[in-house]
Amino acid sequence: MFLFNRDKGSLPTQENALPGRSESILPNPAPHRVLGTPIAGPYPDGLQVAEFALGCFWGEEKTFWEQPGVWTTAVGYQGGYTPNPTYQESCTGKTGHAETVRVVFDPAKTSYEKLLKVFWESHDPTQGMRQGNDTGSEYRSVIFVHDHAQKVAAEESEKMYQQRLSARGYGEITTEIAGPPAPPFYFAEDYHQQYLKVNPGGYCPNHATGIKLPDGFAVTPLQYGE
Repeated sequence: MFLFNRDKGSLPTQENALPGRSESILPNPAPHRVLGTPIAGPYPDGLQVAEFALGCFWGEEKTFWEQPGVWTTAVGYQGGYTPNPTYQESCTGKTGHAETVRVVFDPAKTSYEKLLKVFWESHDPTQGMRQGNDTGSEYRSVIFVHDHAQKVAAEESEKMYQQRLSARGYGEITTEIAGPPAPPFYFAEDYHQQYLKVNPGGYCPNHATGIKLPDGFAVTPLQYGE
């Protein structure tokens, strides 16, 4: 039995995190229920991976799979200590993981910057360990970056979005930019994958601020340090 009366405003240490398990809780993932593509790698050559935590992963996965150029998506747990956690374990706050959406995209059809724009505009990144009434470290805002280019783009977009938030009276962004390398991504249980396809009336709160980034937002190669 899992206890939920934990400190919702803090993360566990590695020493007091739940032990987890060595085996994946989703060893043979089914194809994407909407896109028909595999949700687990290896992915086709030329595709890139982006990972975002922005609150409850059910609704946010749908937001990303609807974007042009996205090849597949999946939901999972990332950024903590417990290997291969279950949903019940992550809800205790004792794994350290955030509910995360993996987005595999074709850079010839979309860009990482466009996905960052979706990320910032789809939640309130100033709320710390929660999104609305969803409270706990598993609902915190994180960008998991896989290389230097993603990190620079994430940092530049954060600066731009902070300016727009501040102009509208919002506080400081609490989003973490983690990596590179990005920490391990552990696939969530099958019933979480593409949840709103199977349960179109499912709980899906909108925590967006309504504040937008420019449609042409981009980071130049010079900013990447190339």
